[in-house]
Amino acid sequence: MTSAHALPRRERTLTIGQVAERTGLSPDTLRYYEKAGLIQRIGRTGGNQRRYAAADLVWLEFLLRLRETGMPIADMQRYAGLRAAGDATVADRLALLRAHRAVLADRMRALERNAQALDEKISHYAQLLARQQETDPS
Repeated sequence: MTSAHALPRRERTLTIGQVAERTGLSPDTLRYYEKAGLIQRIGRTGGNQRRYAAADLVWLEFLLRLRETGMPIADMQRYAGLRAAGDATVADRLALLRAHRAVLADRMRALERNAQALDEKISHYAQLLARQQETDPS
């Protein structure tokens, strides 16, 4: 994803197609995110076309991180709702992110164990193959 922290001056807002290109999300997914409450209602032109601001892109970047780390959509929706509700929800947002981070840490440990098991199996087969090649030099 292209960083969205600063849009070029000529691009104060972006169309849904431009955001799709920058984020890797399809226009349908962007519409779904809005309908599902993951992103606030996006500003519109007089012709009712969505126009995304830099802040929308920053938020989308964070949503993608939550998604990529395996946060369930229901938790993403809860987090988005808490965020939209303002500063009174900071403690709840912190608790939700801490809980997700703990789940992510568990998954990372499990992935590391699985990677180690794969490495051991790869090493085993590499040794078998090397022995086969030593005994059958053809």
